[in-house]
Amino acid sequence: MKIHEYQAKQLFAAAGIAVPQHVVVKSADEAAAAFATLGGTIAVVKSQIHAGGRGKGRFKEFPEQPGVVLVRSADEAKQNAARMLGQTLVTIQTGPEGKKVNTLFVEAGLKIARELYVAVVIDREIGKPVLIVSSEGGMDIEAVAEHSPEKILQEAFDPDAGLFPYQARKMAFALGLSGAAVRNAEKFFRQVCQFFLDNDCSMTEVNPLVVTDVGELVALDAKVTFDDNALFRHEALQALRDLEEEEPNEIAAQKWGLSYVKLDGNLGCLVNGAGLAMSTMDIIKLHGGEPANFLDVGGGANVDQVTEAFRIILADPNVKGVLVNIFGGIMKCDTIVTALLAAYDNIGIKVPLVVRLEGTNVELARKMLADSGKKIITGMNLTDAAQKAVAAI
Repeated sequence: MKIHEYQAKQLFAAAGIAVPQHVVVKSADEAAAAFATLGGTIAVVKSQIHAGGRGKGRFKEFPEQPGVVLVRSADEAKQNAARMLGQTLVTIQTGPEGKKVNTLFVEAGLKIARELYVAVVIDREIGKPVLIVSSEGGMDIEAVAEHSPEKILQEAFDPDAGLFPYQARKMAFALGLSGAAVRNAEKFFRQVCQFFLDNDCSMTEVNPLVVTDVGELVALDAKVTFDDNALFRHEALQALRDLEEEEPNEIAAQKWGLSYVKLDGNLGCLVNGAGLAMSTMDIIKLHGGEPANFLDVGGGANVDQVTEAFRIILADPNVKGVLVNIFGGIMKCDTIVTALLAAYDNIGIKVPLVVRLEGTNVELARKMLADSGKKIITGMNLTDAAQKAVAAI
C-alpha cells in the first residue's frame, strides 16, 4: 500500500525523524495562509499524488506549471496552488494520462549544504532488510545505479536488532560526513531503519535527505509503501489508503478475493495461480502479444468470482481478447468451465476467447466447452493457446 508524502512525513515526525515544518492544504487560500504560518521567506508547494518525478512533471492544463514549485510570498503560494489543485499532473511515472491533484503540501525552506539519498528495502537474496545510501541525493536513483553504481552503498542489518550504531557511522563516513553531521546521520539512519521494521514497510525512501548548513539531517522528501500482507497488524495505517489514487478495477478485484494488476497490453488473462499467471504473460510476450493484466482467481474460485473476473478484464477498453489458462488441481477443470460458461452468458463476451485446460477432469471440461455451442477457441497446450490468442486479436 502506498501513501502520500505528507502522510509519510506525519508518520516520520511521530517516530522522531526530522522533517521540515509543513502544512497540508486543499485550497489556494489555505496555501497562502500556510506560507504565512510557516513564517519564512521561502517555501515549497508540492503536489500530492502516488507518483515520483513531480518536480519535473507538468500539468496538462498548465504546461508551464511544475508539480513542485518554490514560492517566496503568500501570493505566489496562492497563485501556484490555484493552477495545481484539481488539475492533472503528468510525470514520468504516471504515464501520459497523469493523475489529478487534490491535495498540496506546503513546506518551509531549508538552508541546504548537501543532498543525499537514503532508502530501506528488503534484499530477498539474503533475506534481510538493507539500508541503501548514496551521495547523489535528489537524482533519479535508477540513473545513478546505471551510470555510477559505485556511488550506491548498501548495509544489511538484522531485523530483530535493527541497524547497529557502528553500521550507521560506517555509512555516514562513507558519505564523507564529518562532525555533527556524523552524529546526526547515525541517529537518522537508525530511526529510518526502525521505522521500516516497526511498520512492516516494503520500502522507505528519503530522496533527498538534506544536510543543513549546521549539520542537521532532514527528510526533504519521503516515499513509503507498506507490505499489504502485514496491514492486518496496523489498523491506523489502513486508514491512510487513498482509493482515488488506485486503479478502480484493482480495488474491485480485492473485494472479490481476486489478485489483479492492470497492464498496458490488449490480451486479457484469467489464470488460477500466481506462478502460472506469470508464465502465461511471458508466453504471450514470446509469441508477439501484450498482456493486458495479471489476474489470479486462486484455487477455489466460484461462479460469481469468475464472472467478476471477466467483468474486470473486459472493463479495460484496451482488451481485444481473453486467454483463460487453468491447471486443474484444487480447482477442477469442469468446475471452472461451469463458471466460465455462466459468466459468458451473464456478461456477453464479444471478444475472442481462448481457453486452455489441463489437470483434474480435463476431458469432461473440454467436452463441456465443445457441447456449449459458444464461440470459444480451445488451446491444447499453453503454447497453442497463446499462439491462437495472439492470432485472434
